[in-house]
Amino acid sequence: MEWLKEYWWVIIIVLMVGVLINVYKDLKRIDPKKYMENRPKLPPHRDNNAKWDDDDDWPKKP
Repeated sequence: MEWLKEYWWVIIIVLMVGVLINVYKDLKRIDPKKYMENRPKLPPHRDNNAKWDDDDDWPKKP
């Protein structure tokens, strides 16, 4: 167990390399052209900022 205290960072690097390899494999399976053709339509954006402009919180000056 003494080697584990000295070389714990090697285990972390090996695990990170494995994670990066899996991420790369998953990203290779994605087809962006197919997604762009079949992407869902977004609903129209509702702008509620105009309502906030009507509310005046500041006191009126005489």
